[in-house]
Amino acid sequence: MKNYEELNGMELDTIREIGSIGTGNAATALSSMLDCPVRIDIPEVRIMGYNEAIDWIGGPEVITAGVLVHMSGELNGIMLSVQQIEFVNLVLERMVGRTVNNYEELTDLDRSALVEVGNIMICTFINALSNLADITTSLTVPAFAVDMQGAILTVPMAAFGGQSDYIMTIGSNFICNGVEVPCRLLLSPDIRSLNFLLKKLGVLDE
Repeated sequence: MKNYEELNGMELDTIREIGSIGTGNAATALSSMLDCPVRIDIPEVRIMGYNEAIDWIGGPEVITAGVLVHMSGELNGIMLSVQQIEFVNLVLERMVGRTVNNYEELTDLDRSALVEVGNIMICTFINALSNLADITTSLTVPAFAVDMQGAILTVPMAAFGGQSDYIMTIGSNFICNGVEVPCRLLLSPDIRSLNFLLKKLGVLDE
């Protein structure tokens, strides 16, 4: 397989199952961090073009926060946790006892809390994936940015745009104490890693 466009139905179903398991584990980790029960809707896992993915998370000019981690080892690529303002305020209210009206109000303590939560969610997701496929993956220290969503998505585009114009998108809603907030995760393994992963799971169409 040379690019995402060649994924067949069985391979796409496997990726959706990975997204569902990983997001469920991320919700469990979030529940522990926020000290409140967190339920999750059935996640929607899709392969999207970059421009479509930007529109899916709200549009290129919308300001958002993102936590980005690079993966290496048997699985290479990046994973991005997009933290829209509803998610930010859920985290801040539970962890530091306050909310904000916009990203400009974030303090260093707020940013640290958001990085910690984003990193734990990503690590939990990738650990679930690694255990499922019996692979070894190392993760970098997370990077945090507040910018227009179009600018944040330039990172995976620059890293993997030469291989494919597509990215794996995972979307769902977390519900904590009756409050529903969107969860948006973007996973972009390189093509070699995607082939290796699907082969390990026994579904790659040889």
